[in-house]
Amino acid sequence: MRPVRALFICLLAASAVACLASAPPRAVFPAIQGKPFVETIPGSLVKFEMIRIPAGKVTIADPAAPGKVQAVDIKSIWVGKTEVTWDMYDIYAFRLDLPSDMRGANVDAESRPSKPYGAPDRGYGHAGYAALSMTHNSATMFCAWLTKKTGRKYRLATEAEWEYACRAGQVPPETQEALNDAAWNRDNADDAAQPVAKKKANAWGLHDMLGNTTEWTNGLDGKAVTCGGSFRDKIAKVSPSARQYYTPEWQAMDAHTPKSKWWLSDGIHVGMRIVADDLN
Repeated sequence: MRPVRALFICLLAASAVACLASAPPRAVFPAIQGKPFVETIPGSLVKFEMIRIPAGKVTIADPAAPGKVQAVDIKSIWVGKTEVTWDMYDIYAFRLDLPSDMRGANVDAESRPSKPYGAPDRGYGHAGYAALSMTHNSATMFCAWLTKKTGRKYRLATEAEWEYACRAGQVPPETQEALNDAAWNRDNADDAAQPVAKKKANAWGLHDMLGNTTEWTNGLDGKAVTCGGSFRDKIAKVSPSARQYYTPEWQAMDAHTPKSKWWLSDGIHVGMRIVADDLN
């Protein structure tokens, strides 16, 4: 190898190593600074924030043994700062990431929602509001779509992960004043879903873990279950341990047979939040 060429290759290699050494690890760096990681959905201007929570342990009710509890170890994960908003969900549900001539062509019919029942936001509000009325299947498929779009593994929380993130290492709010400061409920929400992040965040910076929409998770017993209570619930039923399982009443007005696997015609209080195991 000629001396000049060899010198050039050495300098190029040294430069590359220097660049790698100076570049902060993706997603981990902002966590070191105590800041959320900001994700932009490719092909859009829509952004959302993820917050890393520490590993720990949570004791929750055992669904297989009423009256008993079990301790569950939780690894460090990333949790959505807010519920999934319509800004995010619209791109998936209404195929806004596709060319306009393909949006109505039943593209991805097996993995994207069918047409919703009327106005999907029920007139509560859209931009900046929590998406609602999706089934557990729809929430799961949204996570799969978001994973494919971003290259990061997004999913629903387990029931234990959700409660651990909600409690944030502290005693949850118990007085009516504290609960109203942290959660939209029947007493203060005017019987409607509200914009996200308007209530006080918990100790880990997560908003609306309590109230507003009850959030889909994967239960310890393998069943889909929502957590936290909603704007429909009395304040006494809004807590980290609050659970609601699907009932036919959530689709009472759905005249289809079988019922929609995408939308809850009457589940206007149901929403979702995403988590991720590792954003590197």
